[in-house]
Amino acid sequence: MKLVILGGGGFRVPLIHRALLAERGEPRVTDLVLYDVDLRRLTAIRHVLDQQAALEPGEHAPVSVSITTDLKEALVGADFVFSAIRVGGLEGRVIDERVALDLGVLGQETVGAGGISYGLRTVPVATEVARRIAELAPDAWTINFTNPAGLVTEAMAAYLGDRVIGICDSPVGLTRRVARLLGIDPATARFDYAGLNHLGWLRGVYVEGRDHLPRLLDNPEALGSFEEGKLFGPDWLKTLGAIPNEYLYYYYYAHEAVQAARTATLTRGAFLLRQQHDFYAETERDAGSALDAWRRTRAEREATYMADTRDIAGAGDRDSDDMESGGYEQVALSIMRAIARDERTVLILNVRNRSALSIVDADAVVEVPCVVDANGPHQVVINQLPPHAAGLVASVKAVERATIEAAMQGSRRAAHKALALHPLVGSVTVAQRMLDAYVEHFPQLSYLR
Repeated sequence: MKLVILGGGGFRVPLIHRALLAERGEPRVTDLVLYDVDLRRLTAIRHVLDQQAALEPGEHAPVSVSITTDLKEALVGADFVFSAIRVGGLEGRVIDERVALDLGVLGQETVGAGGISYGLRTVPVATEVARRIAELAPDAWTINFTNPAGLVTEAMAAYLGDRVIGICDSPVGLTRRVARLLGIDPATARFDYAGLNHLGWLRGVYVEGRDHLPRLLDNPEALGSFEEGKLFGPDWLKTLGAIPNEYLYYYYYAHEAVQAARTATLTRGAFLLRQQHDFYAETERDAGSALDAWRRTRAEREATYMADTRDIAGAGDRDSDDMESGGYEQVALSIMRAIARDERTVLILNVRNRSALSIVDADAVVEVPCVVDANGPHQVVINQLPPHAAGLVASVKAVERATIEAAMQGSRRAAHKALALHPLVGSVTVAQRMLDAYVEHFPQLSYLR
C-alpha cells in the first residue's frame, strides 16, 4: 500500500515510520511518500528515517521512503493519506498565543482563541488539499492529524465525506491511564466517552455490563495519582462524576491557565519553535546524528507537555506512565489495519455525528467511540452528555462553524463572530481587537473581507 504524509517534514513523522517498520500482516505499507513545502525539513526527517530503518529494520522488506514538494506526485495512487500540515509553521503558533495573551485571553492552539486564528489560516489550505485528494486519489482514506482537528476534519468532509477521519491521542491516553488504575485490560473494556476534540469526558468504563468508573471516583488517593487527577483535583472529578480530557483544564481553570501562560518564560509555541529550530539546524550540520538529535528532542518535548498547567495545579513532573499516551501513530495505524484488513476495532475518533449526540446536527464532527472495519468507522451507541457538558459542546461547535464559514466565504464578520462567541474570550470588543491583530500579523488572512 502507498501511504502519503502531508506535512512530511514534521517532527513526529519518525513515530509513524517506526510503527510501520514494526507492522506485521498483509497488506502493509510498502511505499511511504513524504510531502512538504519545506525541502530542508523533508531532508532532515529523511535522514532520521534512514537511520531508524538501519537500526530497526523490521521483519519484512524495508518500507520505501521518498520525499517530494509536488502535491500531485505525492497523491496519485495513494491508498491512505495522513494530513499533518501546519500553515504558518510554529512561528504562526507563537503569534496565535502571544496576540491573545496580550489581550488577557488564552491563546492555546486548539481550545483557545489561537485555535480560531490557526483554523482561519488552515481551513482554506486543508479544503484545497481535500479537493485534490478527491480528484487524484478518490479511493484513498484521509486521516487528519491537523489541528484544530475537529474543525479541520469537518471542513475537509465537505469534499471527502466519510472518507476523512480526525484523530487525537488524548482520549486513548486517558482511557489507558484509567484502565490501569482500575486493573482492567483496555482491550476488554467499553469506554463511554463523548464530546468534541480536546473537549470530551470519560463517563464510564464497562466490563461485561458493569461500570467500574465509580470505583475510581470513590477512591480519592487513586484519583489523585494520575495525570488528570493531578490537573483537576480529586474533588472536582468526584463532583463532575467523570474524567475530563486534559484540555478541559483550560475551561475549568481558565483564570489560572491564563496567569500561568502570561508568567511563563516561553509560551508552548515559543518553546517548541526554539527546540525544533535547534533540531533541524543540528541535523543540517551533522546529518549522521539526525536520529540521536531527534530522540533527545522528543524526550524533552514529551516531558514538558502541558508543563504550565501542571505547575499551576501543583501536579509536578509527568510520571513515566502518564507520558505513555495513546500515540497518534498507533491510532492511525489501527485505523489503517481495520480498513485494509477488515480487522474490526473500536477507537475514539473525530467523525460526522450522524445521530450519536442529540445536541448537534448530523454533519457536525464529534469525538466519539467508533467501530472501524473495512467500510470505515461507525459510531457506537453512547449515553447523552449531561447539561453542563452539552452546553459547552454546543457553544464550541457554534464557534467552529463560524470559523469554517469565515474561511470558506472570506467573511471577516463571521471570523469576528467566532472569536466573540468563544467561551474563553468573553468580550465582543476584545474579539475585534484580536481579529485586527491576527489579520495584521498574518498575510494568509488577507482574504477576510
